[in-house]
Amino acid sequence: MNFPSEAEAFLDHLVVERGLSVNYREINRRALARFFRWCRAGCLAEVSAEELRDFLAAERREGRRPAGLKIHAVALRQFFGWWVGRGAGRTNPAEFLELPKLERTLPETLTQPEMERVMEAPLAAGALGLRDRAMLEVLYGCGLRVSELTGLRLENVMVEQGCLRVIGKGNKERVVPMAGAASAALRDYLARGRPELVRPRTGGEVFLNRHGKRLTTARVWGIVRAVARAAGIKKRAYPHALRHSFATHLLQNGADLRAIQEMLGHADISTTQVYTHTDEQRIKATHWKFHPRSGRAR
Repeated sequence: MNFPSEAEAFLDHLVVERGLSVNYREINRRALARFFRWCRAGCLAEVSAEELRDFLAAERREGRRPAGLKIHAVALRQFFGWWVGRGAGRTNPAEFLELPKLERTLPETLTQPEMERVMEAPLAAGALGLRDRAMLEVLYGCGLRVSELTGLRLENVMVEQGCLRVIGKGNKERVVPMAGAASAALRDYLARGRPELVRPRTGGEVFLNRHGKRLTTARVWGIVRAVARAAGIKKRAYPHALRHSFATHLLQNGADLRAIQEMLGHADISTTQVYTHTDEQRIKATHWKFHPRSGRAR
């Protein structure tokens, strides 16, 4: 079955009407394209629930992992729900399509001493060093996603008020507090570093590369990895690990879970609750290591 025009309209709907990212649209495009290449039905109206289940079963046999299967199932559920909602179909074949269950994995974090080592690591001199220091402090101090960091604009930085206005997933806006080291580093970069990076065609993005253009997410990944290596960190270090560390360290120091949810921009508290499991692991490890009856104490 060829890729239907209805699927193209649905993909446009994700971006234009729902405000989702172009990257999210492409993820859905790949999932739907794979299904329609496999599909035996002659048209959308002939697609059955059984065919959708057979497709996911075939993907599983080919070795697709549960996370990939879930992406496919969600794309199919969203598309057919939208299609039927427009009155194009009488029944929704994906209405009762089950989502594969995923094993909950604990987020990768750095300890508080490890984060201190990262923040104290030597950086390049001049404007780029000021930029990297501000970038690291804001990632860890405000818990931003890397896309939120690279998309941060000057008009959304409120240094005097001690906060940032952040545009997150689904174009949702939230205000994130910024204080201490993050505020000082960002203020220093904006005063002494960014002006040196500005070029005639520079836009309003806060974090710039040496050519005056918006810093890319790939470059941020590279900087975080390089700084962590220089700090002697053996763990996998990447921008989202700093976000995980932000949430975990807040929780460990007594912050309210609802407040952390708001700062992270999670729509559902269950997403934030994964950090309570991280803290439980830390508590258990401490008990096993130090309690004389744990069997592991030294």
